[in-house]
Amino acid sequence: MRAIGRWRWLVGVVASSAAVADDFVLSSPAFGAGESIPVEYTCEGADRSPPLAWQGAPAATRSFVLIVDDPDAPDPAAPRMTWVHWLLYNLPASTHSLTAGAGDVPAAARAGTNDFKRTAYGGPCPPIGRHRYLHKLYALDIELPDLGAPDKAALLAAMQDHVLAQTQLIGTYIKRN
Repeated sequence: MRAIGRWRWLVGVVASSAAVADDFVLSSPAFGAGESIPVEYTCEGADRSPPLAWQGAPAATRSFVLIVDDPDAPDPAAPRMTWVHWLLYNLPASTHSLTAGAGDVPAAARAGTNDFKRTAYGGPCPPIGRHRYLHKLYALDIELPDLGAPDKAALLAAMQDHVLAQTQLIGTYIKRN
């Protein structure tokens, strides 16, 4: 199977196996749904992760996975790829927020490798136009094994058949300079 075909299959498997619970909500005190992400959380600012909070996860949740990506890369008028900005997995079920700069990521949590080839958050830095940044949170029925620093495809494959619910918060950004 070609890589792109496999990727679409993995995305479909994760999406179809998860319930979208109305009470499972992801939010940020820094920006609202569909609003612009403040410059502080981008490459033009401090490039630190925005504060996030969630509530309403299913009772059977054992861990959370957070994936932040940009489906509009490189140009929203002609997107060619989804650029991955941040991957966190094995956030404990008792976790319900992350502060700005993610200085409070629990020790049990693990980071994956983003498209900047780092295991840390990489903020919005679109080359052209206004991009959407999808902050997707998944509630899983297990803690994943230590996957090292997986890329998005490996993380999605490990999550397969374990997603109880998912929620997302979309912010936007257009580079000023």
